[in-house]
Amino acid sequence: MKRKIKAGVVQFDVKNGNIDANMERVMENLEQLAGQGADLAVLPELFSCGFEPGHVKDCAAHTPKALDRLCDTAAQRKMAISGSLPEQEKGQVFNTHYFIDADGEIKGKYRKLHLFPLTGEDRSFAAGNRIVAIDTSLGKIGLMICYDLRFPELARQLCLQDVAMILVPAQWPRPRIEHWACLIQARAIENQLFMVCANRTGTDGDLVFPGHSMIVDPLGKVLVLLKEDQSCALGDIDFQQLDKARQRIPCMADRRGDIYG
Repeated sequence: MKRKIKAGVVQFDVKNGNIDANMERVMENLEQLAGQGADLAVLPELFSCGFEPGHVKDCAAHTPKALDRLCDTAAQRKMAISGSLPEQEKGQVFNTHYFIDADGEIKGKYRKLHLFPLTGEDRSFAAGNRIVAIDTSLGKIGLMICYDLRFPELARQLCLQDVAMILVPAQWPRPRIEHWACLIQARAIENQLFMVCANRTGTDGDLVFPGHSMIVDPLGKVLVLLKEDQSCALGDIDFQQLDKARQRIPCMADRRGDIYG
């Protein structure tokens, strides 16, 4: 495990169903981050295609090709890449967060547990059924997606599996962007770990997405906050801060797991 890494977040206007255009934007940003020495790049939720009700299976059919391209890039640039894509299996489609390590291998995938009913996500996708913490070249990492931020139990279970950071791709709209920032900081503070979160920009019908991709440290300090017109940025993550935060305020040692699990 590296003690210090450079983590990047990517945000852009994801065009529904336009896989070629979206992937070109992804590759441009990955190349920019790689050129700046990034060890990790986190992409938005469903970055290849957006939410396409009625067409999720068509979009999912392109995911293997997108993954091959990202795996090649990760291996060539020695940079880990994560983000969510539609994944089809046995007639069902999942909103799946993939983690590709710097050797170009897919080290883990997480199927979104909490599907957002207000946009009908639960009518287009099947829900996952397991929590995912993976061992990577960057340390142990937890995976979540967007709406999952509202469920502190998930982040806490990842914390109890000793993850050093949680990665979160999202499509989080402007009317609730204050919640986005508060929840990211809360998950970081209460679990004393790093949060690396990528939100999209642009519009989808009446919904407006303002970006505000963030990297937050274990004490809740915002290390990176992208403006709406920015497409990507890097932040320095020093994993020694984990130990310092937990020694300073020993929340994990003082948990009453015997009472509340």
